[in-house]
Amino acid sequence: MPLVKMSPLLQKARQEGYAVGSFSVANMEMVLGVLKAVEETKSPAIIQIAEVRLNHSPLELIGPLMVAAAKASSVPVAVHFDHGKTTEKIKQALEFGFTSVMLDGSHLPFEENARITAETKQLASEYDADCEGEIGCVGGSEDGSEDIAINCTSPVQALEFYEKTGVDALAVAIGNAHGNYKQAPKLRFDILEETAGLVKAPLVLHGGTGILPDDFKKCIKLGINKINIATATFDSVEQSAREAYAAQAIKGYYDLQTAEVEGAYRNAMKHIEIFGCANKA
Repeated sequence: MPLVKMSPLLQKARQEGYAVGSFSVANMEMVLGVLKAVEETKSPAIIQIAEVRLNHSPLELIGPLMVAAAKASSVPVAVHFDHGKTTEKIKQALEFGFTSVMLDGSHLPFEENARITAETKQLASEYDADCEGEIGCVGGSEDGSEDIAINCTSPVQALEFYEKTGVDALAVAIGNAHGNYKQAPKLRFDILEETAGLVKAPLVLHGGTGILPDDFKKCIKLGINKINIATATFDSVEQSAREAYAAQAIKGYYDLQTAEVEGAYRNAMKHIEIFGCANKA
């Protein structure tokens, strides 16, 4: 199955009532683990990396790897540049063949966010790629370095934003946050339901780590079709490696690599079951 765009995956998910997992990756082992899970379950998927992660995983190295892996997959896989901060890096991702990008202007005033998102949408279209936008402000930060307050999405503003930008997917803030939650979040399902009734684009849930399975399923029922999973993947990979060392299963580097792949695989399998996307490829 060739590398695919994000929009057809999400449109199908919207029509059939499930969500596509968008899994953050940081190295080859995470890519291998996610793809093992989606191929085994015949699930569509998105693999992504955020700009704040590039100090550890340079885009010129991880980007081509992600694209090559998607092209080699037996199921449809899109490659997404998440939480872009600069046009330079977004354009670089598009040059490498990423099929969707996001410039995160959610912390900016509404009009400026709409303007730069529309510009990013135009840039992406020049590469035949999709664009995701965000309205409202998801709490925390993608790398955990900032304590950003949650600013829930206004459904009316979400509609205006969509009309101004024409984004292919829209991330909403409904009480969700990046990173690990100290306690299960109280999501604003009322905001989600109203927004889904107004906006034609598939809706995206960021900060998926730690949301309860039943809450995930309710979000999907109310209109979420793309769910971002980052911290849970990183935590699962680390935990898998720790378990392997504790069991004295690490005899050399390749045993460590196997443990990392297993951690990413287990996490993806868990979320695929919750999201209802198995056998939807």
